[in-house]
Amino acid sequence: MLEADIRRCRERKPILLMTHIVLGYPTLDDSRRLVETMIEAGVDLIELQIPFSEPIADGPVILHANQRALGAGATVGRCFETAARLAADAPIPLLFMTYCNIPFVMGFERFARETRSAGIRGAIVPDLPPEEGDGLFTAMEREGVDPIFIYSPSTSAHRMKAIAARARGFVYCVARKGVTGADSNFASLDAYLAHCREATSLPLAVGFGVKERADVEQLVGKADIAVVGSETIRVVERQGVAAAAPFLRSLVG
Repeated sequence: MLEADIRRCRERKPILLMTHIVLGYPTLDDSRRLVETMIEAGVDLIELQIPFSEPIADGPVILHANQRALGAGATVGRCFETAARLAADAPIPLLFMTYCNIPFVMGFERFARETRSAGIRGAIVPDLPPEEGDGLFTAMEREGVDPIFIYSPSTSAHRMKAIAARARGFVYCVARKGVTGADSNFASLDAYLAHCREATSLPLAVGFGVKERADVEQLVGKADIAVVGSETIRVVERQGVAAAAPFLRSLVG
């Protein structure tokens, strides 16, 4: 189980690091290199985003990466093939992140089955709320793929409890309203994350705005996982794939 793996890893570390790539950005070969670099740097989980033309939860940095990946020829089939090759060698859990259109067009049963066959441990589908996604989430649970749900600062206590009843693996707590990539004040999250802790016994991941080691350290004692997404893509965009290694090592500490 993903939750059990996270808890075992947390016994050795004060906080875990989850990183994010867009499959096919800048190319599929580069995606594979980035995942290998992340593992070598010591990250603990990796989100593999299947690119989509309208990634509504993502800011301009990840939106651009999605567009680049699609323009370079990334398809859903190629992303699944790449993910399967990566998962076969990865010593850490890999997750999918995507938007509902993709599993809807594939068919929920097929998406869940092929996700499991690829060795992917869970999936984040941010535009599909729990009350509207029973078909997909039931198919995922049947295949042993954990559905990862999201809390935000505007999620009520009642809704947090309802989400927790369906969530598996961990809960992804976004640090603020809005899309990925903008700055967040992690020092001000204590009350929000305390409410999240009250609502679920699952590990908590915090993302949206984690950019440097100081941000990760701000979350120690408040969350189990810090999530870094847009900043890695910024580094790659400015300096190339090779620049990701020192950046990632700086985050791991």
